[in-house]
Amino acid sequence: MQQSTRIGRNMQILAVGDVIGRPGRAALQKLLSGLREQYKVDMAIVNSENAAGGFGLTLSTAEELFDAGADVLTSGNHIWAQKEIIPYLDGELPILRPLNYPPGVPGRGYLIKGRVMVVNLIGRTFIGNFDCPFRAMDGLLSEVKPLSPVIIVDFHAEATSEKVAMGRYLDGRVSAVLGTHTHVGTIDAKLLPGGTAYVTDIGMTGPVDSVIGDDVGAVLQRFLTAIPNRLYVGKGKTEFTAMLVGVSDDTGKATSIERICREI
Repeated sequence: MQQSTRIGRNMQILAVGDVIGRPGRAALQKLLSGLREQYKVDMAIVNSENAAGGFGLTLSTAEELFDAGADVLTSGNHIWAQKEIIPYLDGELPILRPLNYPPGVPGRGYLIKGRVMVVNLIGRTFIGNFDCPFRAMDGLLSEVKPLSPVIIVDFHAEATSEKVAMGRYLDGRVSAVLGTHTHVGTIDAKLLPGGTAYVTDIGMTGPVDSVIGDDVGAVLQRFLTAIPNRLYVGKGKTEFTAMLVGVSDDTGKATSIERICREI
């Protein structure tokens, strides 16, 4: 009997930067389905930790993001801000919290859909005391068998150096390391020597006339007075920011990385 030989193909993975409140959700609803069609996107990964009023995630905002076309929601340090989402982190919804939280924390840090594994990590420098993200990835890559050919990592971290180090550490072992958290897109998108797509920060999907998504006046008051005050999501024109990564689903090597920016 003649055996069939599978021919690999180039997958298109779209990773959307931190979605900020109602403006970010509206941008996703308006643009994501069209971008999926235009670029023949196989999977859309959306960082959602600021989707509910700029701080955390609720069930209703998660459903909005899924309805807009998100396949997987990643997060970061604000995933616990809205307590109502916590019971759903152990459910069937494809929502991730960072992998390197201590054992016993609700939720999961990775999931597998088809030939793609999506992993969510959080950094430690300037952001919090978490388990080591480097060793957490080592453990995951050695424990999960068989490994998915395509592995996409959302590294939610503050320090540029920590993100660059993670990209180099995982080069050739994962398909992409895509930074989130700072809400400011960086210009260093590249293919690393081992075949891993990398960018230090995707950027945000949220209001343009803001301070990383928050109202300018409220942020300036905090800086000028050093008195804590309530921050709220900015208004006006909105930007949609994402990275489009091409990956061979045979080898898991990235073939391209491209920044996608739109304003509405």
